[in-house]
Order: sequence, then structure tokens, then C-alpha cells
Amino acid sequence: MAFPDVRPRRLRRTAALRRLVEETRIAPAELILPLFLKEGLTEPRPISSLPGVMQHSRESLRKAAHEAVSAGVGGLMLFGVPDNANKDETGSAGLDPDGILNVGLRDLIAEVGDATVVMGDLCLDEFTSHGHCGVLAPDGTVDNDATLEIYGRMGVAQAEAGAHVVGPSGMMDGQIGVVRKALDRAGHQDVSVLAYSAKYAGAFYGPFREAVESSLQGDRRTYQQSPGNVREALREVELDVAEGADMVMVKPALPYLDVIAAVRERVDVPVAAYQVSGEYAMVEAAAEKGWIDRQGVMLETLTSIKRAGAQIMLTYWATEAAQLLRERY
Repeated sequence: MAFPDVRPRRLRRTAALRRLVEETRIAPAELILPLFLKEGLTEPRPISSLPGVMQHSRESLRKAAHEAVSAGVGGLMLFGVPDNANKDETGSAGLDPDGILNVGLRDLIAEVGDATVVMGDLCLDEFTSHGHCGVLAPDGTVDNDATLEIYGRMGVAQAEAGAHVVGPSGMMDGQIGVVRKALDRAGHQDVSVLAYSAKYAGAFYGPFREAVESSLQGDRRTYQQSPGNVREALREVELDVAEGADMVMVKPALPYLDVIAAVRERVDVPVAAYQVSGEYAMVEAAAEKGWIDRQGVMLETLTSIKRAGAQIMLTYWATEAAQLLRERY
């Protein structure tokens, strides 16, 4: 049909019409809030490279969890930040029932129960003195199979602390199968596994390293994926699903929207994406300069991630975005 018979603008004329025909809409329940619990804090501590994000004390963690649940946020992903004195070569503090991560999981369950989904990051990087996601072999490389045995025990420790979901994020070969079997043997068949299936060794993690006080020496390119690879990501995802992953994740999100879309086409389990610290920090920095509309960009980026195929989004804006979405709809 020729002009003027076709006028797509008719459906954009009012806010009500635009809402009526909106194709991609985010729900607060699809958002997960990452939280950092720092050992020994009595007051929350701002993270300089993540404006608005805190290292929490146990008390402020509970308050943040309550606020998120009140806004309708669908989940909380907890990262433990131990005192440097409690870091060692094998990350043993991550397995300790009285370590900061497992204490925090118990606190979250006591605060919110089943009102939201409580998740634990299952990795050793916050707890190792060298900052890698696994234990090191004598030659300094990360020992995949020795790390798997620790991951299994770490998953059980998190389940016993009350986690609804564990998130193996170290990109070790076979990690999902080992964690799934360890959980099942320990009687935690109902604990879900969110696999960090396609985690890229990119340049967007800088502020996160400050948040967890990373001790990283070197880089993680021998076990995280190369930014140029898509087919490799699909292979990783398929392996994780075959090993028992209940959900799979792509990390980071915005630089890898094509990967999210490809993963969504390949699997029939829920797909998550992590809008990582560098993505968040860039928007906050530009907004602070007055160069962009902060809230507009926040919601636009989340919409793009959902539109690409992620139905679950980890974002440091989760609580604020959920509040805005509830006001909008």
C-alpha cells in the first residue's frame, strides 16, 4: 500500500497507545539485584567506581533486601567479601559455614524467606589470595579438576545456608555436573543451578574488582571466553544444560546482545544476562556529567537486553528500575 494509506505513527500518538502496543516490557520480577557483603563492616561502605552501590554490613544487607523485595525484585545474588586475612590459596573461606558469604545467605533467608529468590555466587575468586576462580597448579595455571571438587563442596555449603539457587561462575569445564551431583548427594535436589555459561574475559569488570577487593594476579583468559567467539558460547551453553543447569547466563550483557539472542534460540531453559559493573558505571559517569538521561538510558539498556532474549537480568539498578516500572505500568 502507498502513502497516505499506511501511517504507522497512528499507534505512537499517545502514551496510552504506545503502552498498548509495546512489544517488549520488563517486569520487576525479572530483575536480580547483586549485593556485596563485606566482612567486619558495621556501616555500609560506598564503592567509588559504582556510584550508589555499597559494600554492605549485615544490617544494611537486610535493609537492602527488604527494599528490593518491596519493589518486586525477583532475586538477590550475594557476593561475599572476606577480610584479606581470611583469603588463602584455596579460597577456604568460601566453604566455611561461618564465612561471610554463607552467613549472608542465612541472613537473607531470615529476612526475606521465599518472598524472593536468594542466590549465591559460587566461585573462589573473592576468597583466594591470588584472585583466580580456582586453585592453582604448581606451574601457576588454574587446576580445573582440583577446583571442581571445591566447587561441589561450596555448592553444598550454600544450599545448607539456605540458598534457593547457586551460581557457578568460574567457567571450569564440568562445573555444572559436579555441583549438581554434589547437591543431589547431599539431599539438596530442590536447589537450582544458574550456570554462568558464557562468561567473557572482557574489559567491563573493573568496578566489580573494587567491589570485591579482588586480589587478581594476571588475567582469566585461560578459562573465560574470548570476546570474539559466539559458537564457543553456544557449545558451553549446551554442555551446561546437558550437565543439569536449570538456567544459563551470558555475561556481560550489552556488548553481547547477539550472543544472548543466539543462546535464546538454542536452549529451552530460562536465559539470564548480567549487566556488569562497567556497563553500569559508564551510564552513571555520563549521567553525572549531564550528557545523558540517566533513568531513560537505564530502562532502555534493560529493554535491549530483554529484547535480545534474556528473561532474567542481573543489574545494579534492579531496585530502582523495579520501582520505576511499577510506576509506569
